[in-house]
Amino acid sequence: MNKIENSWKPVMWMMGLLLTGFLAGCGSGGDGGGMSTAQPGTVSVSMTDAPACGFKEVNVTVSKVRVHQSDTANENAAGWADITLNPPKKINLLDLKDALVLESLGETSLAAGHYTQLRLVLVPNSQNEPLNNSVVPSTTMIEEPLDTPSAIQSGIKLIHQFTVDSGQRVDLLLDFDACKSIVQTGNGKYKLKPVIKIIPFVLNGIEGFVDKNLLASNVIVSAQVNNGEIVRATVPNADGKFFLARLDPANYDVVTTADGHVTAVIANVPVNPAPSITIISTSIAPINLTGSTTHSISGTVQLTTPATDDATVLVTAKQSFGSGPTVTVKSQAATLIPGGSPGDYSYTLTLPADPPMLGQYSTPPITLTAQSLVAGQYSVEGSGQSLTDAYTNQLPSPLLVDISGGDKSNQNFTLTP
Repeated sequence: MNKIENSWKPVMWMMGLLLTGFLAGCGSGGDGGGMSTAQPGTVSVSMTDAPACGFKEVNVTVSKVRVHQSDTANENAAGWADITLNPPKKINLLDLKDALVLESLGETSLAAGHYTQLRLVLVPNSQNEPLNNSVVPSTTMIEEPLDTPSAIQSGIKLIHQFTVDSGQRVDLLLDFDACKSIVQTGNGKYKLKPVIKIIPFVLNGIEGFVDKNLLASNVIVSAQVNNGEIVRATVPNADGKFFLARLDPANYDVVTTADGHVTAVIANVPVNPAPSITIISTSIAPINLTGSTTHSISGTVQLTTPATDDATVLVTAKQSFGSGPTVTVKSQAATLIPGGSPGDYSYTLTLPADPPMLGQYSTPPITLTAQSLVAGQYSVEGSGQSLTDAYTNQLPSPLLVDISGGDKSNQNFTLTP
């Protein structure tokens, strides 16, 4: 049975949906009243992405994108506007790591009006190679089929309202949550269970640099809110530059982690509407992380009354800074226990034991100071999602674990719907 890699990588895919409506021209109405009528606009679809947890490749083959004005229309209803890819396009979502890079899927005519439903149609796998939809787990580096259940073979259905008026441009992005969208079943297979939200297409966000000496240590930078909810995550480029793109206006905690190094947190980073970009560090004064001793937290997770071994179970280690923020330091998928009972998973989180660094947002350079009182102190939280059930209740919850003195095993808990 293949296992999902026990190291945290950013958990999000981005799929760009560029919807463009414009007035192609005006003319006189046929009734002679002199009223102009809106001509068809254009819908254009593109894709972009960021790295996903535990996989080197996530491949999907897109054959069509469909748009409809009714959110209840089935795949056979009249009124669909289609973008048909001929031939279908196989795309490794993880190749599109730059938020500014889009993979064009083409365009089609779209009448002005109000739209409520989108469908992304994938080509299912067949017995013939090559695979249309697949994953390559980081642990095995072997391409495995990604099953698309019959419920989504008519198209991944997305309900979202938008209006294309004459002369208006509407830009949207579909944001996939990688860790929650791929389910590892009890027989070691992988199923696609799309978890998607629609985010603004326009660019704003948080920009900065990390020290280039950290780049070989799996550096991850994330924007978080609400006690460690990861809204966006990315990896720096070869120059150490990172960009957390397309964020709702709010204040964010920016968390930087790297294997074998302390965690750095810049709290209360303000983000304004596009095209505003907040800079938190520069190439002259990049974010740097000192080395740290690491220890592990390990244990088991049991799902109560599981129907099948088809759940994705996430285990998260959080760190709280007293009167400051609570942030996620690592989040990863647990793995099914080979030969175990249905719903039995195991996890291992390797974390820094030395004091994390904390600073409040200001004009760069931002001063970061060691937080000795919280060194090695973590809370461990879990959640699960199967094809039918959400496991949101944890017992005991949360697990409070101190790794300042060494590894901690047998940190076990259960999850219930």
